[in-house]
Amino acid sequence: MLIIIEGLALSFLLLLICVIGIADGPEGSVYFYEQDVQERVVELGLITKERIKKRFLIAGISFMIPLLFLVPVAVYFVNGARGFLDTFIQILLILVIVGLFDRIFIDWYWVGKTKAWFIPGTEDLMPYIPKKTMIKKWVSSIIGYPLLAAIQAAVMMLF
Repeated sequence: MLIIIEGLALSFLLLLICVIGIADGPEGSVYFYEQDVQERVVELGLITKERIKKRFLIAGISFMIPLLFLVPVAVYFVNGARGFLDTFIQILLILVIVGLFDRIFIDWYWVGKTKAWFIPGTEDLMPYIPKKTMIKKWVSSIIGYPLLAAIQAAVMMLF
C-alpha cells in the first residue's frame, strides 16, 4: 500500500510541475516539446532560449531530486525494505506507477487529447508527441526504470 501511495505522490509532483509550467501558457513548459516546436515558439517571440533552459533546469531539479534521493530513502526507511531484491522491486514499482501516469495521463491524454498544451502558431507541428517519440519514451521507460531501480537499490545496499 505504501508503494502505491509513494508512486501516486511522485506522480502528483510531476503533475504539479506540469501545471505550474503551463500556468501562464503552455510555452512555459516548451522544454517538454520536440526541438522544432521549441524553435518555432522562440521565433514567435513567446519565450527565449535562455528562459527555456532556465525553466527546464528548475523543473528537472524539482523532479529529479525526489526521484533520485527521496524514493530510495522512503523505500528503505519508511517501507523498511532490506536486501537488494526487496529494495529493487519496491523502487521499480514506484517508478512504474509514475511512468504509467506520465505516458498515459500526461503524454497520451493531457498533451495528446486536450488543448491545454496547444500553442498557437505551431498547428503544423502537431502532434506534439509524434509516434516515434512516444515509442522512444516507452522503450526508455521499459529499459530505464529497471536500470535506475537497480542502481538505486545497489547504492542503498552500500549504506
